[in-house]
Amino acid sequence: MADETNRESLPSTSDAAERSLVDDVRALVEDGKTLVEAELAYQKSRAAVAGAGAKGVASWGALALALVFFALMAVVIGTLLGLSTVIGPWAATAAVTAALALAAAFCAMIAARRWKHTARLLSDAEDAA
Repeated sequence: MADETNRESLPSTSDAAERSLVDDVRALVEDGKTLVEAELAYQKSRAAVAGAGAKGVASWGALALALVFFALMAVVIGTLLGLSTVIGPWAATAAVTAALALAAAFCAMIAARRWKHTARLLSDAEDAA
């Protein structure tokens, strides 16, 4: 029974003789079009899922950054209030401002180093290509 099914699914030599090369090419082109349409539909659905996921990630990430900002502001205000009882309000403001400026300069220095490193990698990649 299995042999009969296999024989029926295979094209017979008489079918191959009756078909022309043009018919085979047309069938191949039709199959190619179907494949391209299916692939486009698949990629569109993937893009839709990725877009929805990215929207959620961006929303939650923005909320997390806002909450971190408020937490840092609470730390700054707490530091100001704590230091103002020890060294006075103006000196506390100056000390906290100087500490924040040093931290910002340190972060900017690291960012500049990484920018230069990335630019060097990209220029090496362009030179190699």
